[in-house]
Amino acid sequence: MTKLTITVLLAGLLVGPSTMHAQSGDAAAWDARAAAAYLDQRVDWWSGWETAARERGTFCVSCHTTGPYGLARPMLRPAARAREATRPERALLDSVTTRVTYWAEVAPFYPDERYGAPKTSQSRGTEAILNALVLARQDERTSMLSDRTLSAFDNLWALQETSGDAEGAWPWLHFDLAPWESDEGPYHGAALAAVAVGLAPDGYGVRPDIRDNVARLGDYLRRRLHAQPPFNRVMALWASGPLPDLLADAQQQAIVDDIVGLQREDGGWSLSSLGAWARRDETPVDTQSDGYATGLVTLALQQAGVARDHEAVAGGLAWLTRNQAPDGSWPASSLNRQHDPASDRGRFMRDAATAYAVLALTAGTKSE
Repeated sequence: MTKLTITVLLAGLLVGPSTMHAQSGDAAAWDARAAAAYLDQRVDWWSGWETAARERGTFCVSCHTTGPYGLARPMLRPAARAREATRPERALLDSVTTRVTYWAEVAPFYPDERYGAPKTSQSRGTEAILNALVLARQDERTSMLSDRTLSAFDNLWALQETSGDAEGAWPWLHFDLAPWESDEGPYHGAALAAVAVGLAPDGYGVRPDIRDNVARLGDYLRRRLHAQPPFNRVMALWASGPLPDLLADAQQQAIVDDIVGLQREDGGWSLSSLGAWARRDETPVDTQSDGYATGLVTLALQQAGVARDHEAVAGGLAWLTRNQAPDGSWPASSLNRQHDPASDRGRFMRDAATAYAVLALTAGTKSE
């Protein structure tokens, strides 16, 4: 048992008995096939949505729908006893592969000419991270590092900042949209890049040719950690799982203590408690537990070595089990404005919530 796990076991006792009623086996009651069907349907819609369309028959990779889908969907194949990707999965992989292959020729998602500087550089940095993340997940599943994933990482490292306050990070899209495309976005992106490196098989993360890049990335995440809202600190905790030298034990433990203290009485977490969020339309941010925050936190705790039967993790898993909707999804709402929850745009946060719920519930399992 690690020092972190021992301390967390003690800290978990402070959360209160009302959140500690579930055992790890309770997580088996959720409907994986319904979750897969929901996620497939959403990416099927996204891949044909005119707003998401880009050149060469590709579509943009988003932080809310396609990016999380690329991480979570392979974990659901065992439920369907399937080894091959579904049609929406193949569409995403084909799109990402095409953009990686023609990286020097395809236009950025949001060019300066239309959206103003520095959207070109922000688009490239954001896409490079998400491309590497999606492809690294596929290679982690097969335990073989592919040429396309190596190319995606080459694109990634070429855009890493090498000086200044952002050294070690990447340009990241900023549309003043929380929680991803905002002032905190670059740290979020850097944490995702670290997750991608950790997922990549064949010892990719310790290759001599990327040693300096990985060192810069780790320095950035540690250097800027203290200034981050809980949302980004949880991201760093997640990344520290596959990259165990990323954070010091004391940094990991401080994040765990803080985030366990934010667990609600129903066992879940609320995204509203992970940052100082305010909606543009001045409607109140939802404060109840949601699938995105609960999935992300429960995933990060497990990745950092906290056992599934630990009280805080078990409480989060039980909340996820109880709160899956009949259509297979989990609830979450926008931090930026109130949307019709039945609309396609209104489901973006639900898309992310569903993917992260799946990741939390399947943590520690193999995708095939």
